[in-house]
Amino acid sequence: MSNLIPPHGGKGLTVCLLEGAELEAEKKKAEGLKKVEISPRVKGDLIMIGIGGFSPLTGFMTKADWKGVCEDFLTADGTFWPVPVCLDVSQEDAAAINDGDEIALYDPKGDEIMATMKVTEKFELTEADKTWECEKVFMGEGTPTAEEFWKIAKEDHPGVQMVMAQKPVNLAGPVKVLSEGNYPTKYAGVYHRPSESRKLFEERGWSEVAALQLRNPMHRSHEYLCKIAVEVCDGVYIHSLVGNLKPGDIPAEVRVECIDALVKNYFVEKNVIQGGYPLDMRYAGPREGLLHAAFRQNYGCSKMIIGRDHAGVGDFYGMFEAQTIFDKIPTPEGGKGLLCQPLKIDWTFYCYKCDGMASLRTCPHAKEDRVLLSGTMLRKMLSEGGDLPDHFGRDEVVAILRKYYEGLTEKVEIKTHKAATGN
Repeated sequence: MSNLIPPHGGKGLTVCLLEGAELEAEKKKAEGLKKVEISPRVKGDLIMIGIGGFSPLTGFMTKADWKGVCEDFLTADGTFWPVPVCLDVSQEDAAAINDGDEIALYDPKGDEIMATMKVTEKFELTEADKTWECEKVFMGEGTPTAEEFWKIAKEDHPGVQMVMAQKPVNLAGPVKVLSEGNYPTKYAGVYHRPSESRKLFEERGWSEVAALQLRNPMHRSHEYLCKIAVEVCDGVYIHSLVGNLKPGDIPAEVRVECIDALVKNYFVEKNVIQGGYPLDMRYAGPREGLLHAAFRQNYGCSKMIIGRDHAGVGDFYGMFEAQTIFDKIPTPEGGKGLLCQPLKIDWTFYCYKCDGMASLRTCPHAKEDRVLLSGTMLRKMLSEGGDLPDHFGRDEVVAILRKYYEGLTEKVEIKTHKAATGN
């Protein structure tokens, strides 16, 4: 009997990834089905459904699910879920597919059939529908009115851009997943299925596990957050995104190397495990913080470290809005509610007068005494060849990042925002 938190949804891990003879038979069958191309975002969602990371989901959402998730954080059957998981297709593809048809979901970039799917519903999302979804999912306290939001969202919010660029028709239905792409080989030892992370935690005797979400290189603030979590939990799962990011973000293999250096030199290794997961970022701020908690529950984590601007972008979200949203969500019973709880930690920084890492709750000194830390500022300074302030990052990590930036032939402008600069 496991002492870990149960998977989200009350149904255990709903694994849709086929193996063995069943996999070979479905692959053969898929060759004769209509092929539908999928986007990188859909590919990541598909793999997460396959490995049980998106339990209890077993396929792509219906229109009732989509509407309920956007409006009330609930799927049609009353399960908590914060962000839509939908499969968008062209009008041409949709016209050739009927309810009840089986199709093959094809990744053009990897030249691979990723899954088969039985279509149970087709529904169109108009421009007005997509606009409504963006306002529900992406609009935070940083842009309190729709008018202010849309003034900048279409050009400056990558999540909004992805939704508005989606094809017009969605297909719903259960999937049988045939592949995890190149993640198991490219990130061998780091990429985990939820069943694998749970096994690792159990082998160490952990029951209370905190997850740290990473899409930026690990700087001193991340390190401090992890060490706070180690003090109050059995262990920490440093779980970084190895799917697609926006231009200017640092590739996963570089971030993995940085985490390795930090864990080796600055942690008691038995208290930390590094992992990776295959999603694309949605940049949904508070809503994405909830999504991160929901699927970390499936990985076996009972706590989700939530800082000042979790999964934020620009100035769209209010400071600590990703923490307060946990207090406002519905709490359905029977395993359908979110059980993974936020580990809410205040803004952290290095303080010269404190002579160490501190937070707004522990440090009485002025802003000028502090080295304000953010992944965005770290990337901006390094991309421009500038010097970092003392105590911004560990020397081993900075050396890895400098080597990466020196090897770039094309520079991407990195914009700062209030959460990155302390304003």
